[in-house]
Amino acid sequence: MKTNDASAYPRDFQGYGDHPPDPNWPGNARVAVSIVINVEAGSELSVADGDERNESVYEIIEPVEGVPNHCLASHFDYGPRVGYWRIMRTLERFDAPCTVSAAGRAIERSPWLAADVVSRGHEIACHSYRWERHAEMEEAHERTIIDKAVYWIREAAGVRPVGWHTKGAPSPNTRRLLVEEGGFLYDSDAYDDDLPHVVEVAGRNHVIVPYAFDTNDMRFMAGGTFVHAKDFARYCIDAFDALWREGERNPTMMSVGLHPRLIGRPGRIAGLEAFLEHLQTKDRVWLARRMDIAHHWRALMGLSEWTGKG
Repeated sequence: MKTNDASAYPRDFQGYGDHPPDPNWPGNARVAVSIVINVEAGSELSVADGDERNESVYEIIEPVEGVPNHCLASHFDYGPRVGYWRIMRTLERFDAPCTVSAAGRAIERSPWLAADVVSRGHEIACHSYRWERHAEMEEAHERTIIDKAVYWIREAAGVRPVGWHTKGAPSPNTRRLLVEEGGFLYDSDAYDDDLPHVVEVAGRNHVIVPYAFDTNDMRFMAGGTFVHAKDFARYCIDAFDALWREGERNPTMMSVGLHPRLIGRPGRIAGLEAFLEHLQTKDRVWLARRMDIAHHWRALMGLSEWTGKG
C-alpha cells in the first residue's frame, strides 16, 4: 500500500503555540512523567520463527541473512529473562508506576510477563502484534494484526489494553482502525509535543499521548550516543529539569522509553536509578501511567468519560 496523499497524514505545525493549556495535573504537578517499558522479545523478525528475514535493529552490528541468527535472538531474550525483573525491582524501590508497551507475539510467548505487569499495578498497552512497522500494510491485514495483538494481551493479562504504539511508522489507516475497533483510549504514534492533544477520528474524540525517542535507552544500541549509564541519566535529568523549570508557568509532560534488553543490563540500570533519585529531589512531579494521563486529558478537555466499546 502506497499513498502520496498528504491528507492521509494531517500535520499541525502550530499546536498550542506559546499558550499551551494548563493541564492541571494531580497534585498541581509541574511535570507528568510517563515511564514506558517496551516488551518486544520474541516478536522481532526472525527466520527461525518463519519470518521473511531477521531483525535489522541490533544491539551489536552483526547482520545474518537467510539463516537463523541465534546470537541476535539471545540479545532480545535477555529482556524477559533478566532485564525485565531488574527494571521492575528498580521501579518498585521508587514507587514508580509505568506503562508496559508490549507486542502481542511477545506476550503470546511469555504470557506470565503480562500477568506480572498487571499484578504490580502497571498498565499494559499494545505495541502491535509483531515488532514491525505498519506503513505498508493493507487495511484488512492491519485490522487483523490489531485484533490479534489485543487478543493475546487480554488473554494473558486478564484486562484489555487501551493504549497503542506502532513500532516505526503507522499506516494512513492505523489511527482510524484503532478508533473503529472501539477499545483504544489513546495512541502514542506522535512525537510532536510535550502535552497530549485530542484529534477527531471517524467521528470520535481520540487522545494522543506523545512519545519521545531522545529520552530513550534505544540510544544505547549500535550507532547510538549513549555509552555509559551516566549518559542516559544526564540527558534525562537535563530534559526533566528544563521541563520542571518551564512547568512553573506551563506544566507539561515527559516520556521516558526503556527496553529490558537495554537499560536492564547491569552496567546501565544505574542510569535509571539516578534519574528516579533525581525526581525525588523535586516536588510537584506526577509519575503516571499513560492511560491515567489520557483519562485526565479527556476530562480536562471537557469530554465525556471514556468507557470503551459500547
